[in-house]
Amino acid sequence: MKTARSAPTCSLMRHAVFIALLGFASLALFGCNYSEMRDDEAVQAYNEEFPQMPKKTIPVDGGVWVEREANPMEIVDPLADDSKMRAWGWERYHFYCVQCHGPMLDGNGTVGQSFAPLPANLKSSKVQDLSDGEIFYNVRFGFNRHPPLYSTLTDDETWAIVRYVRSMRVNSE
Repeated sequence: MKTARSAPTCSLMRHAVFIALLGFASLALFGCNYSEMRDDEAVQAYNEEFPQMPKKTIPVDGGVWVEREANPMEIVDPLADDSKMRAWGWERYHFYCVQCHGPMLDGNGTVGQSFAPLPANLKSSKVQDLSDGEIFYNVRFGFNRHPPLYSTLTDDETWAIVRYVRSMRVNSE
């Protein structure tokens, strides 16, 4: 047989629960001084000015979209045209471009043969008559079926490939 609790016990439990809730509410409201958190050195670090970024790192202003808005005829090759740059361009070309444009730059790469039309013959006057900036722009941002490679190649790699393609200039059309 169950016995009913006495009224003073229930009243005492209600008071205890009320006092416990009041204590938790007081801690939540007054236990943490949020205004002092701003003085913490971990938070202060966000108020400092960032140091100047070294060149050739992630852009802070504009980035690739500044290049995209540029006039290709006005883009100038900033790298030296020397044998080291052409050798690096040869290396980069054979890593990124040879599959479509072929080892002879004639558009007959193993992958490129399945395209219609074939990839451009990079030794032809149609390509060689373009300015360096136009070739750079076309490689970076794509055209027709050529994919944009701005997220694959760095600016310097692209310029090296332009130097290599220029070094292979031949009258073959």
